[in-house]
Amino acid sequence: MSSLVYFADFHARSDKENKVTKIAALCDALGFKKILRRGESVAVKVHFGELGNDTHVNPTFVREVVEKVEAAGGKPFLTDSSTLYSGSRRNAVDHLQTAYRHGFSPSVVKAPVIIADGITGENDDEVAIGCKHFEKVFIAREIRRASSMVVLSHFKGHEMAGFGGAIKNLAMGGASPRGKRAQHSTKVQIDGSKCTGCGNCVKVCPQKALSLKGEKSQLNPKKCIGCFECITVCPSKAAGIDWDTDLPLFVERLTEYAYGAVKGRERHVCYINFVMNVTPDCDCCAWSDTFLVPDQGILASTDPVALDQACLDLVTKAVSLDPKLAGKKNVDKFKAYWKKTHGDIQLSYGEEIGLGKRKYTLKTI
Repeated sequence: MSSLVYFADFHARSDKENKVTKIAALCDALGFKKILRRGESVAVKVHFGELGNDTHVNPTFVREVVEKVEAAGGKPFLTDSSTLYSGSRRNAVDHLQTAYRHGFSPSVVKAPVIIADGITGENDDEVAIGCKHFEKVFIAREIRRASSMVVLSHFKGHEMAGFGGAIKNLAMGGASPRGKRAQHSTKVQIDGSKCTGCGNCVKVCPQKALSLKGEKSQLNPKKCIGCFECITVCPSKAAGIDWDTDLPLFVERLTEYAYGAVKGRERHVCYINFVMNVTPDCDCCAWSDTFLVPDQGILASTDPVALDQACLDLVTKAVSLDPKLAGKKNVDKFKAYWKKTHGDIQLSYGEEIGLGKRKYTLKTI
């Protein structure tokens, strides 16, 4: 049996076909009144984007979802959790300032913004899941305690997870910093033969685990928390992990956290993915690269695995805008860009642990 995924493309020839009206139609198709608990809090989980990133979900789109939540009788608030790495969202004060600068102010989105794990990222709840890697996970408190949730995700690439959609948004975005550390829990390695001594990794390391010695970067493994920020900023790719062994396990741990973020309230969570501005990198990066494929559409479902599978299929089938693929179709664009990743494990393992189903039926609205 397949899961239902709703799809709206971006073709528009009248005011009744713009993106905002299509988002409203997707919310209606999902059936907010049946999913969201009337009179109670509803977490609208969204990634506000690292300062300098401009491909995060548009606040105008988020407002339409907020208004649909209100119409269904819910009490919406926008939320995300603190980051593990250094940057503009590592604590609630900086995170709020970044959210407001990117347009997610209450006057625009018509809802308060609440950082789910508190000022310093220490507010979380334990959730028992009994999976292969984790018996329990640590979910940001306000995300966990909201009666219902609408998860809004920008579908794009990711250097470690392969791609980021609903599952990635739930997993990393739903976890407190100690939950994020548990997902990563892999020590970085520095290849001295590749290191150019630029110092980028030293500047971004939140634990001061890296230092320059003899014009080469050196790691103190006792301090490393595996946030992977050094991998992101290293121009020569000297920073890395044991990709063949560590990366599949990382993706499995990530998927277990997504499972924990919704466990026990699966019927009161729904998901909307924006397959537009599809860049190679996560919105955690302080930049936005050129797009890998043309904009595809907006998709929605109550099943995060089916939803991410449908989005991945759309991107795979789309004509590539990347010169390296020379306009080829039916190519996994993310795997072509991040050759060592195993993004499909989010889907296969997600199905294995009961997060959702890979088989879907696509219904155009």
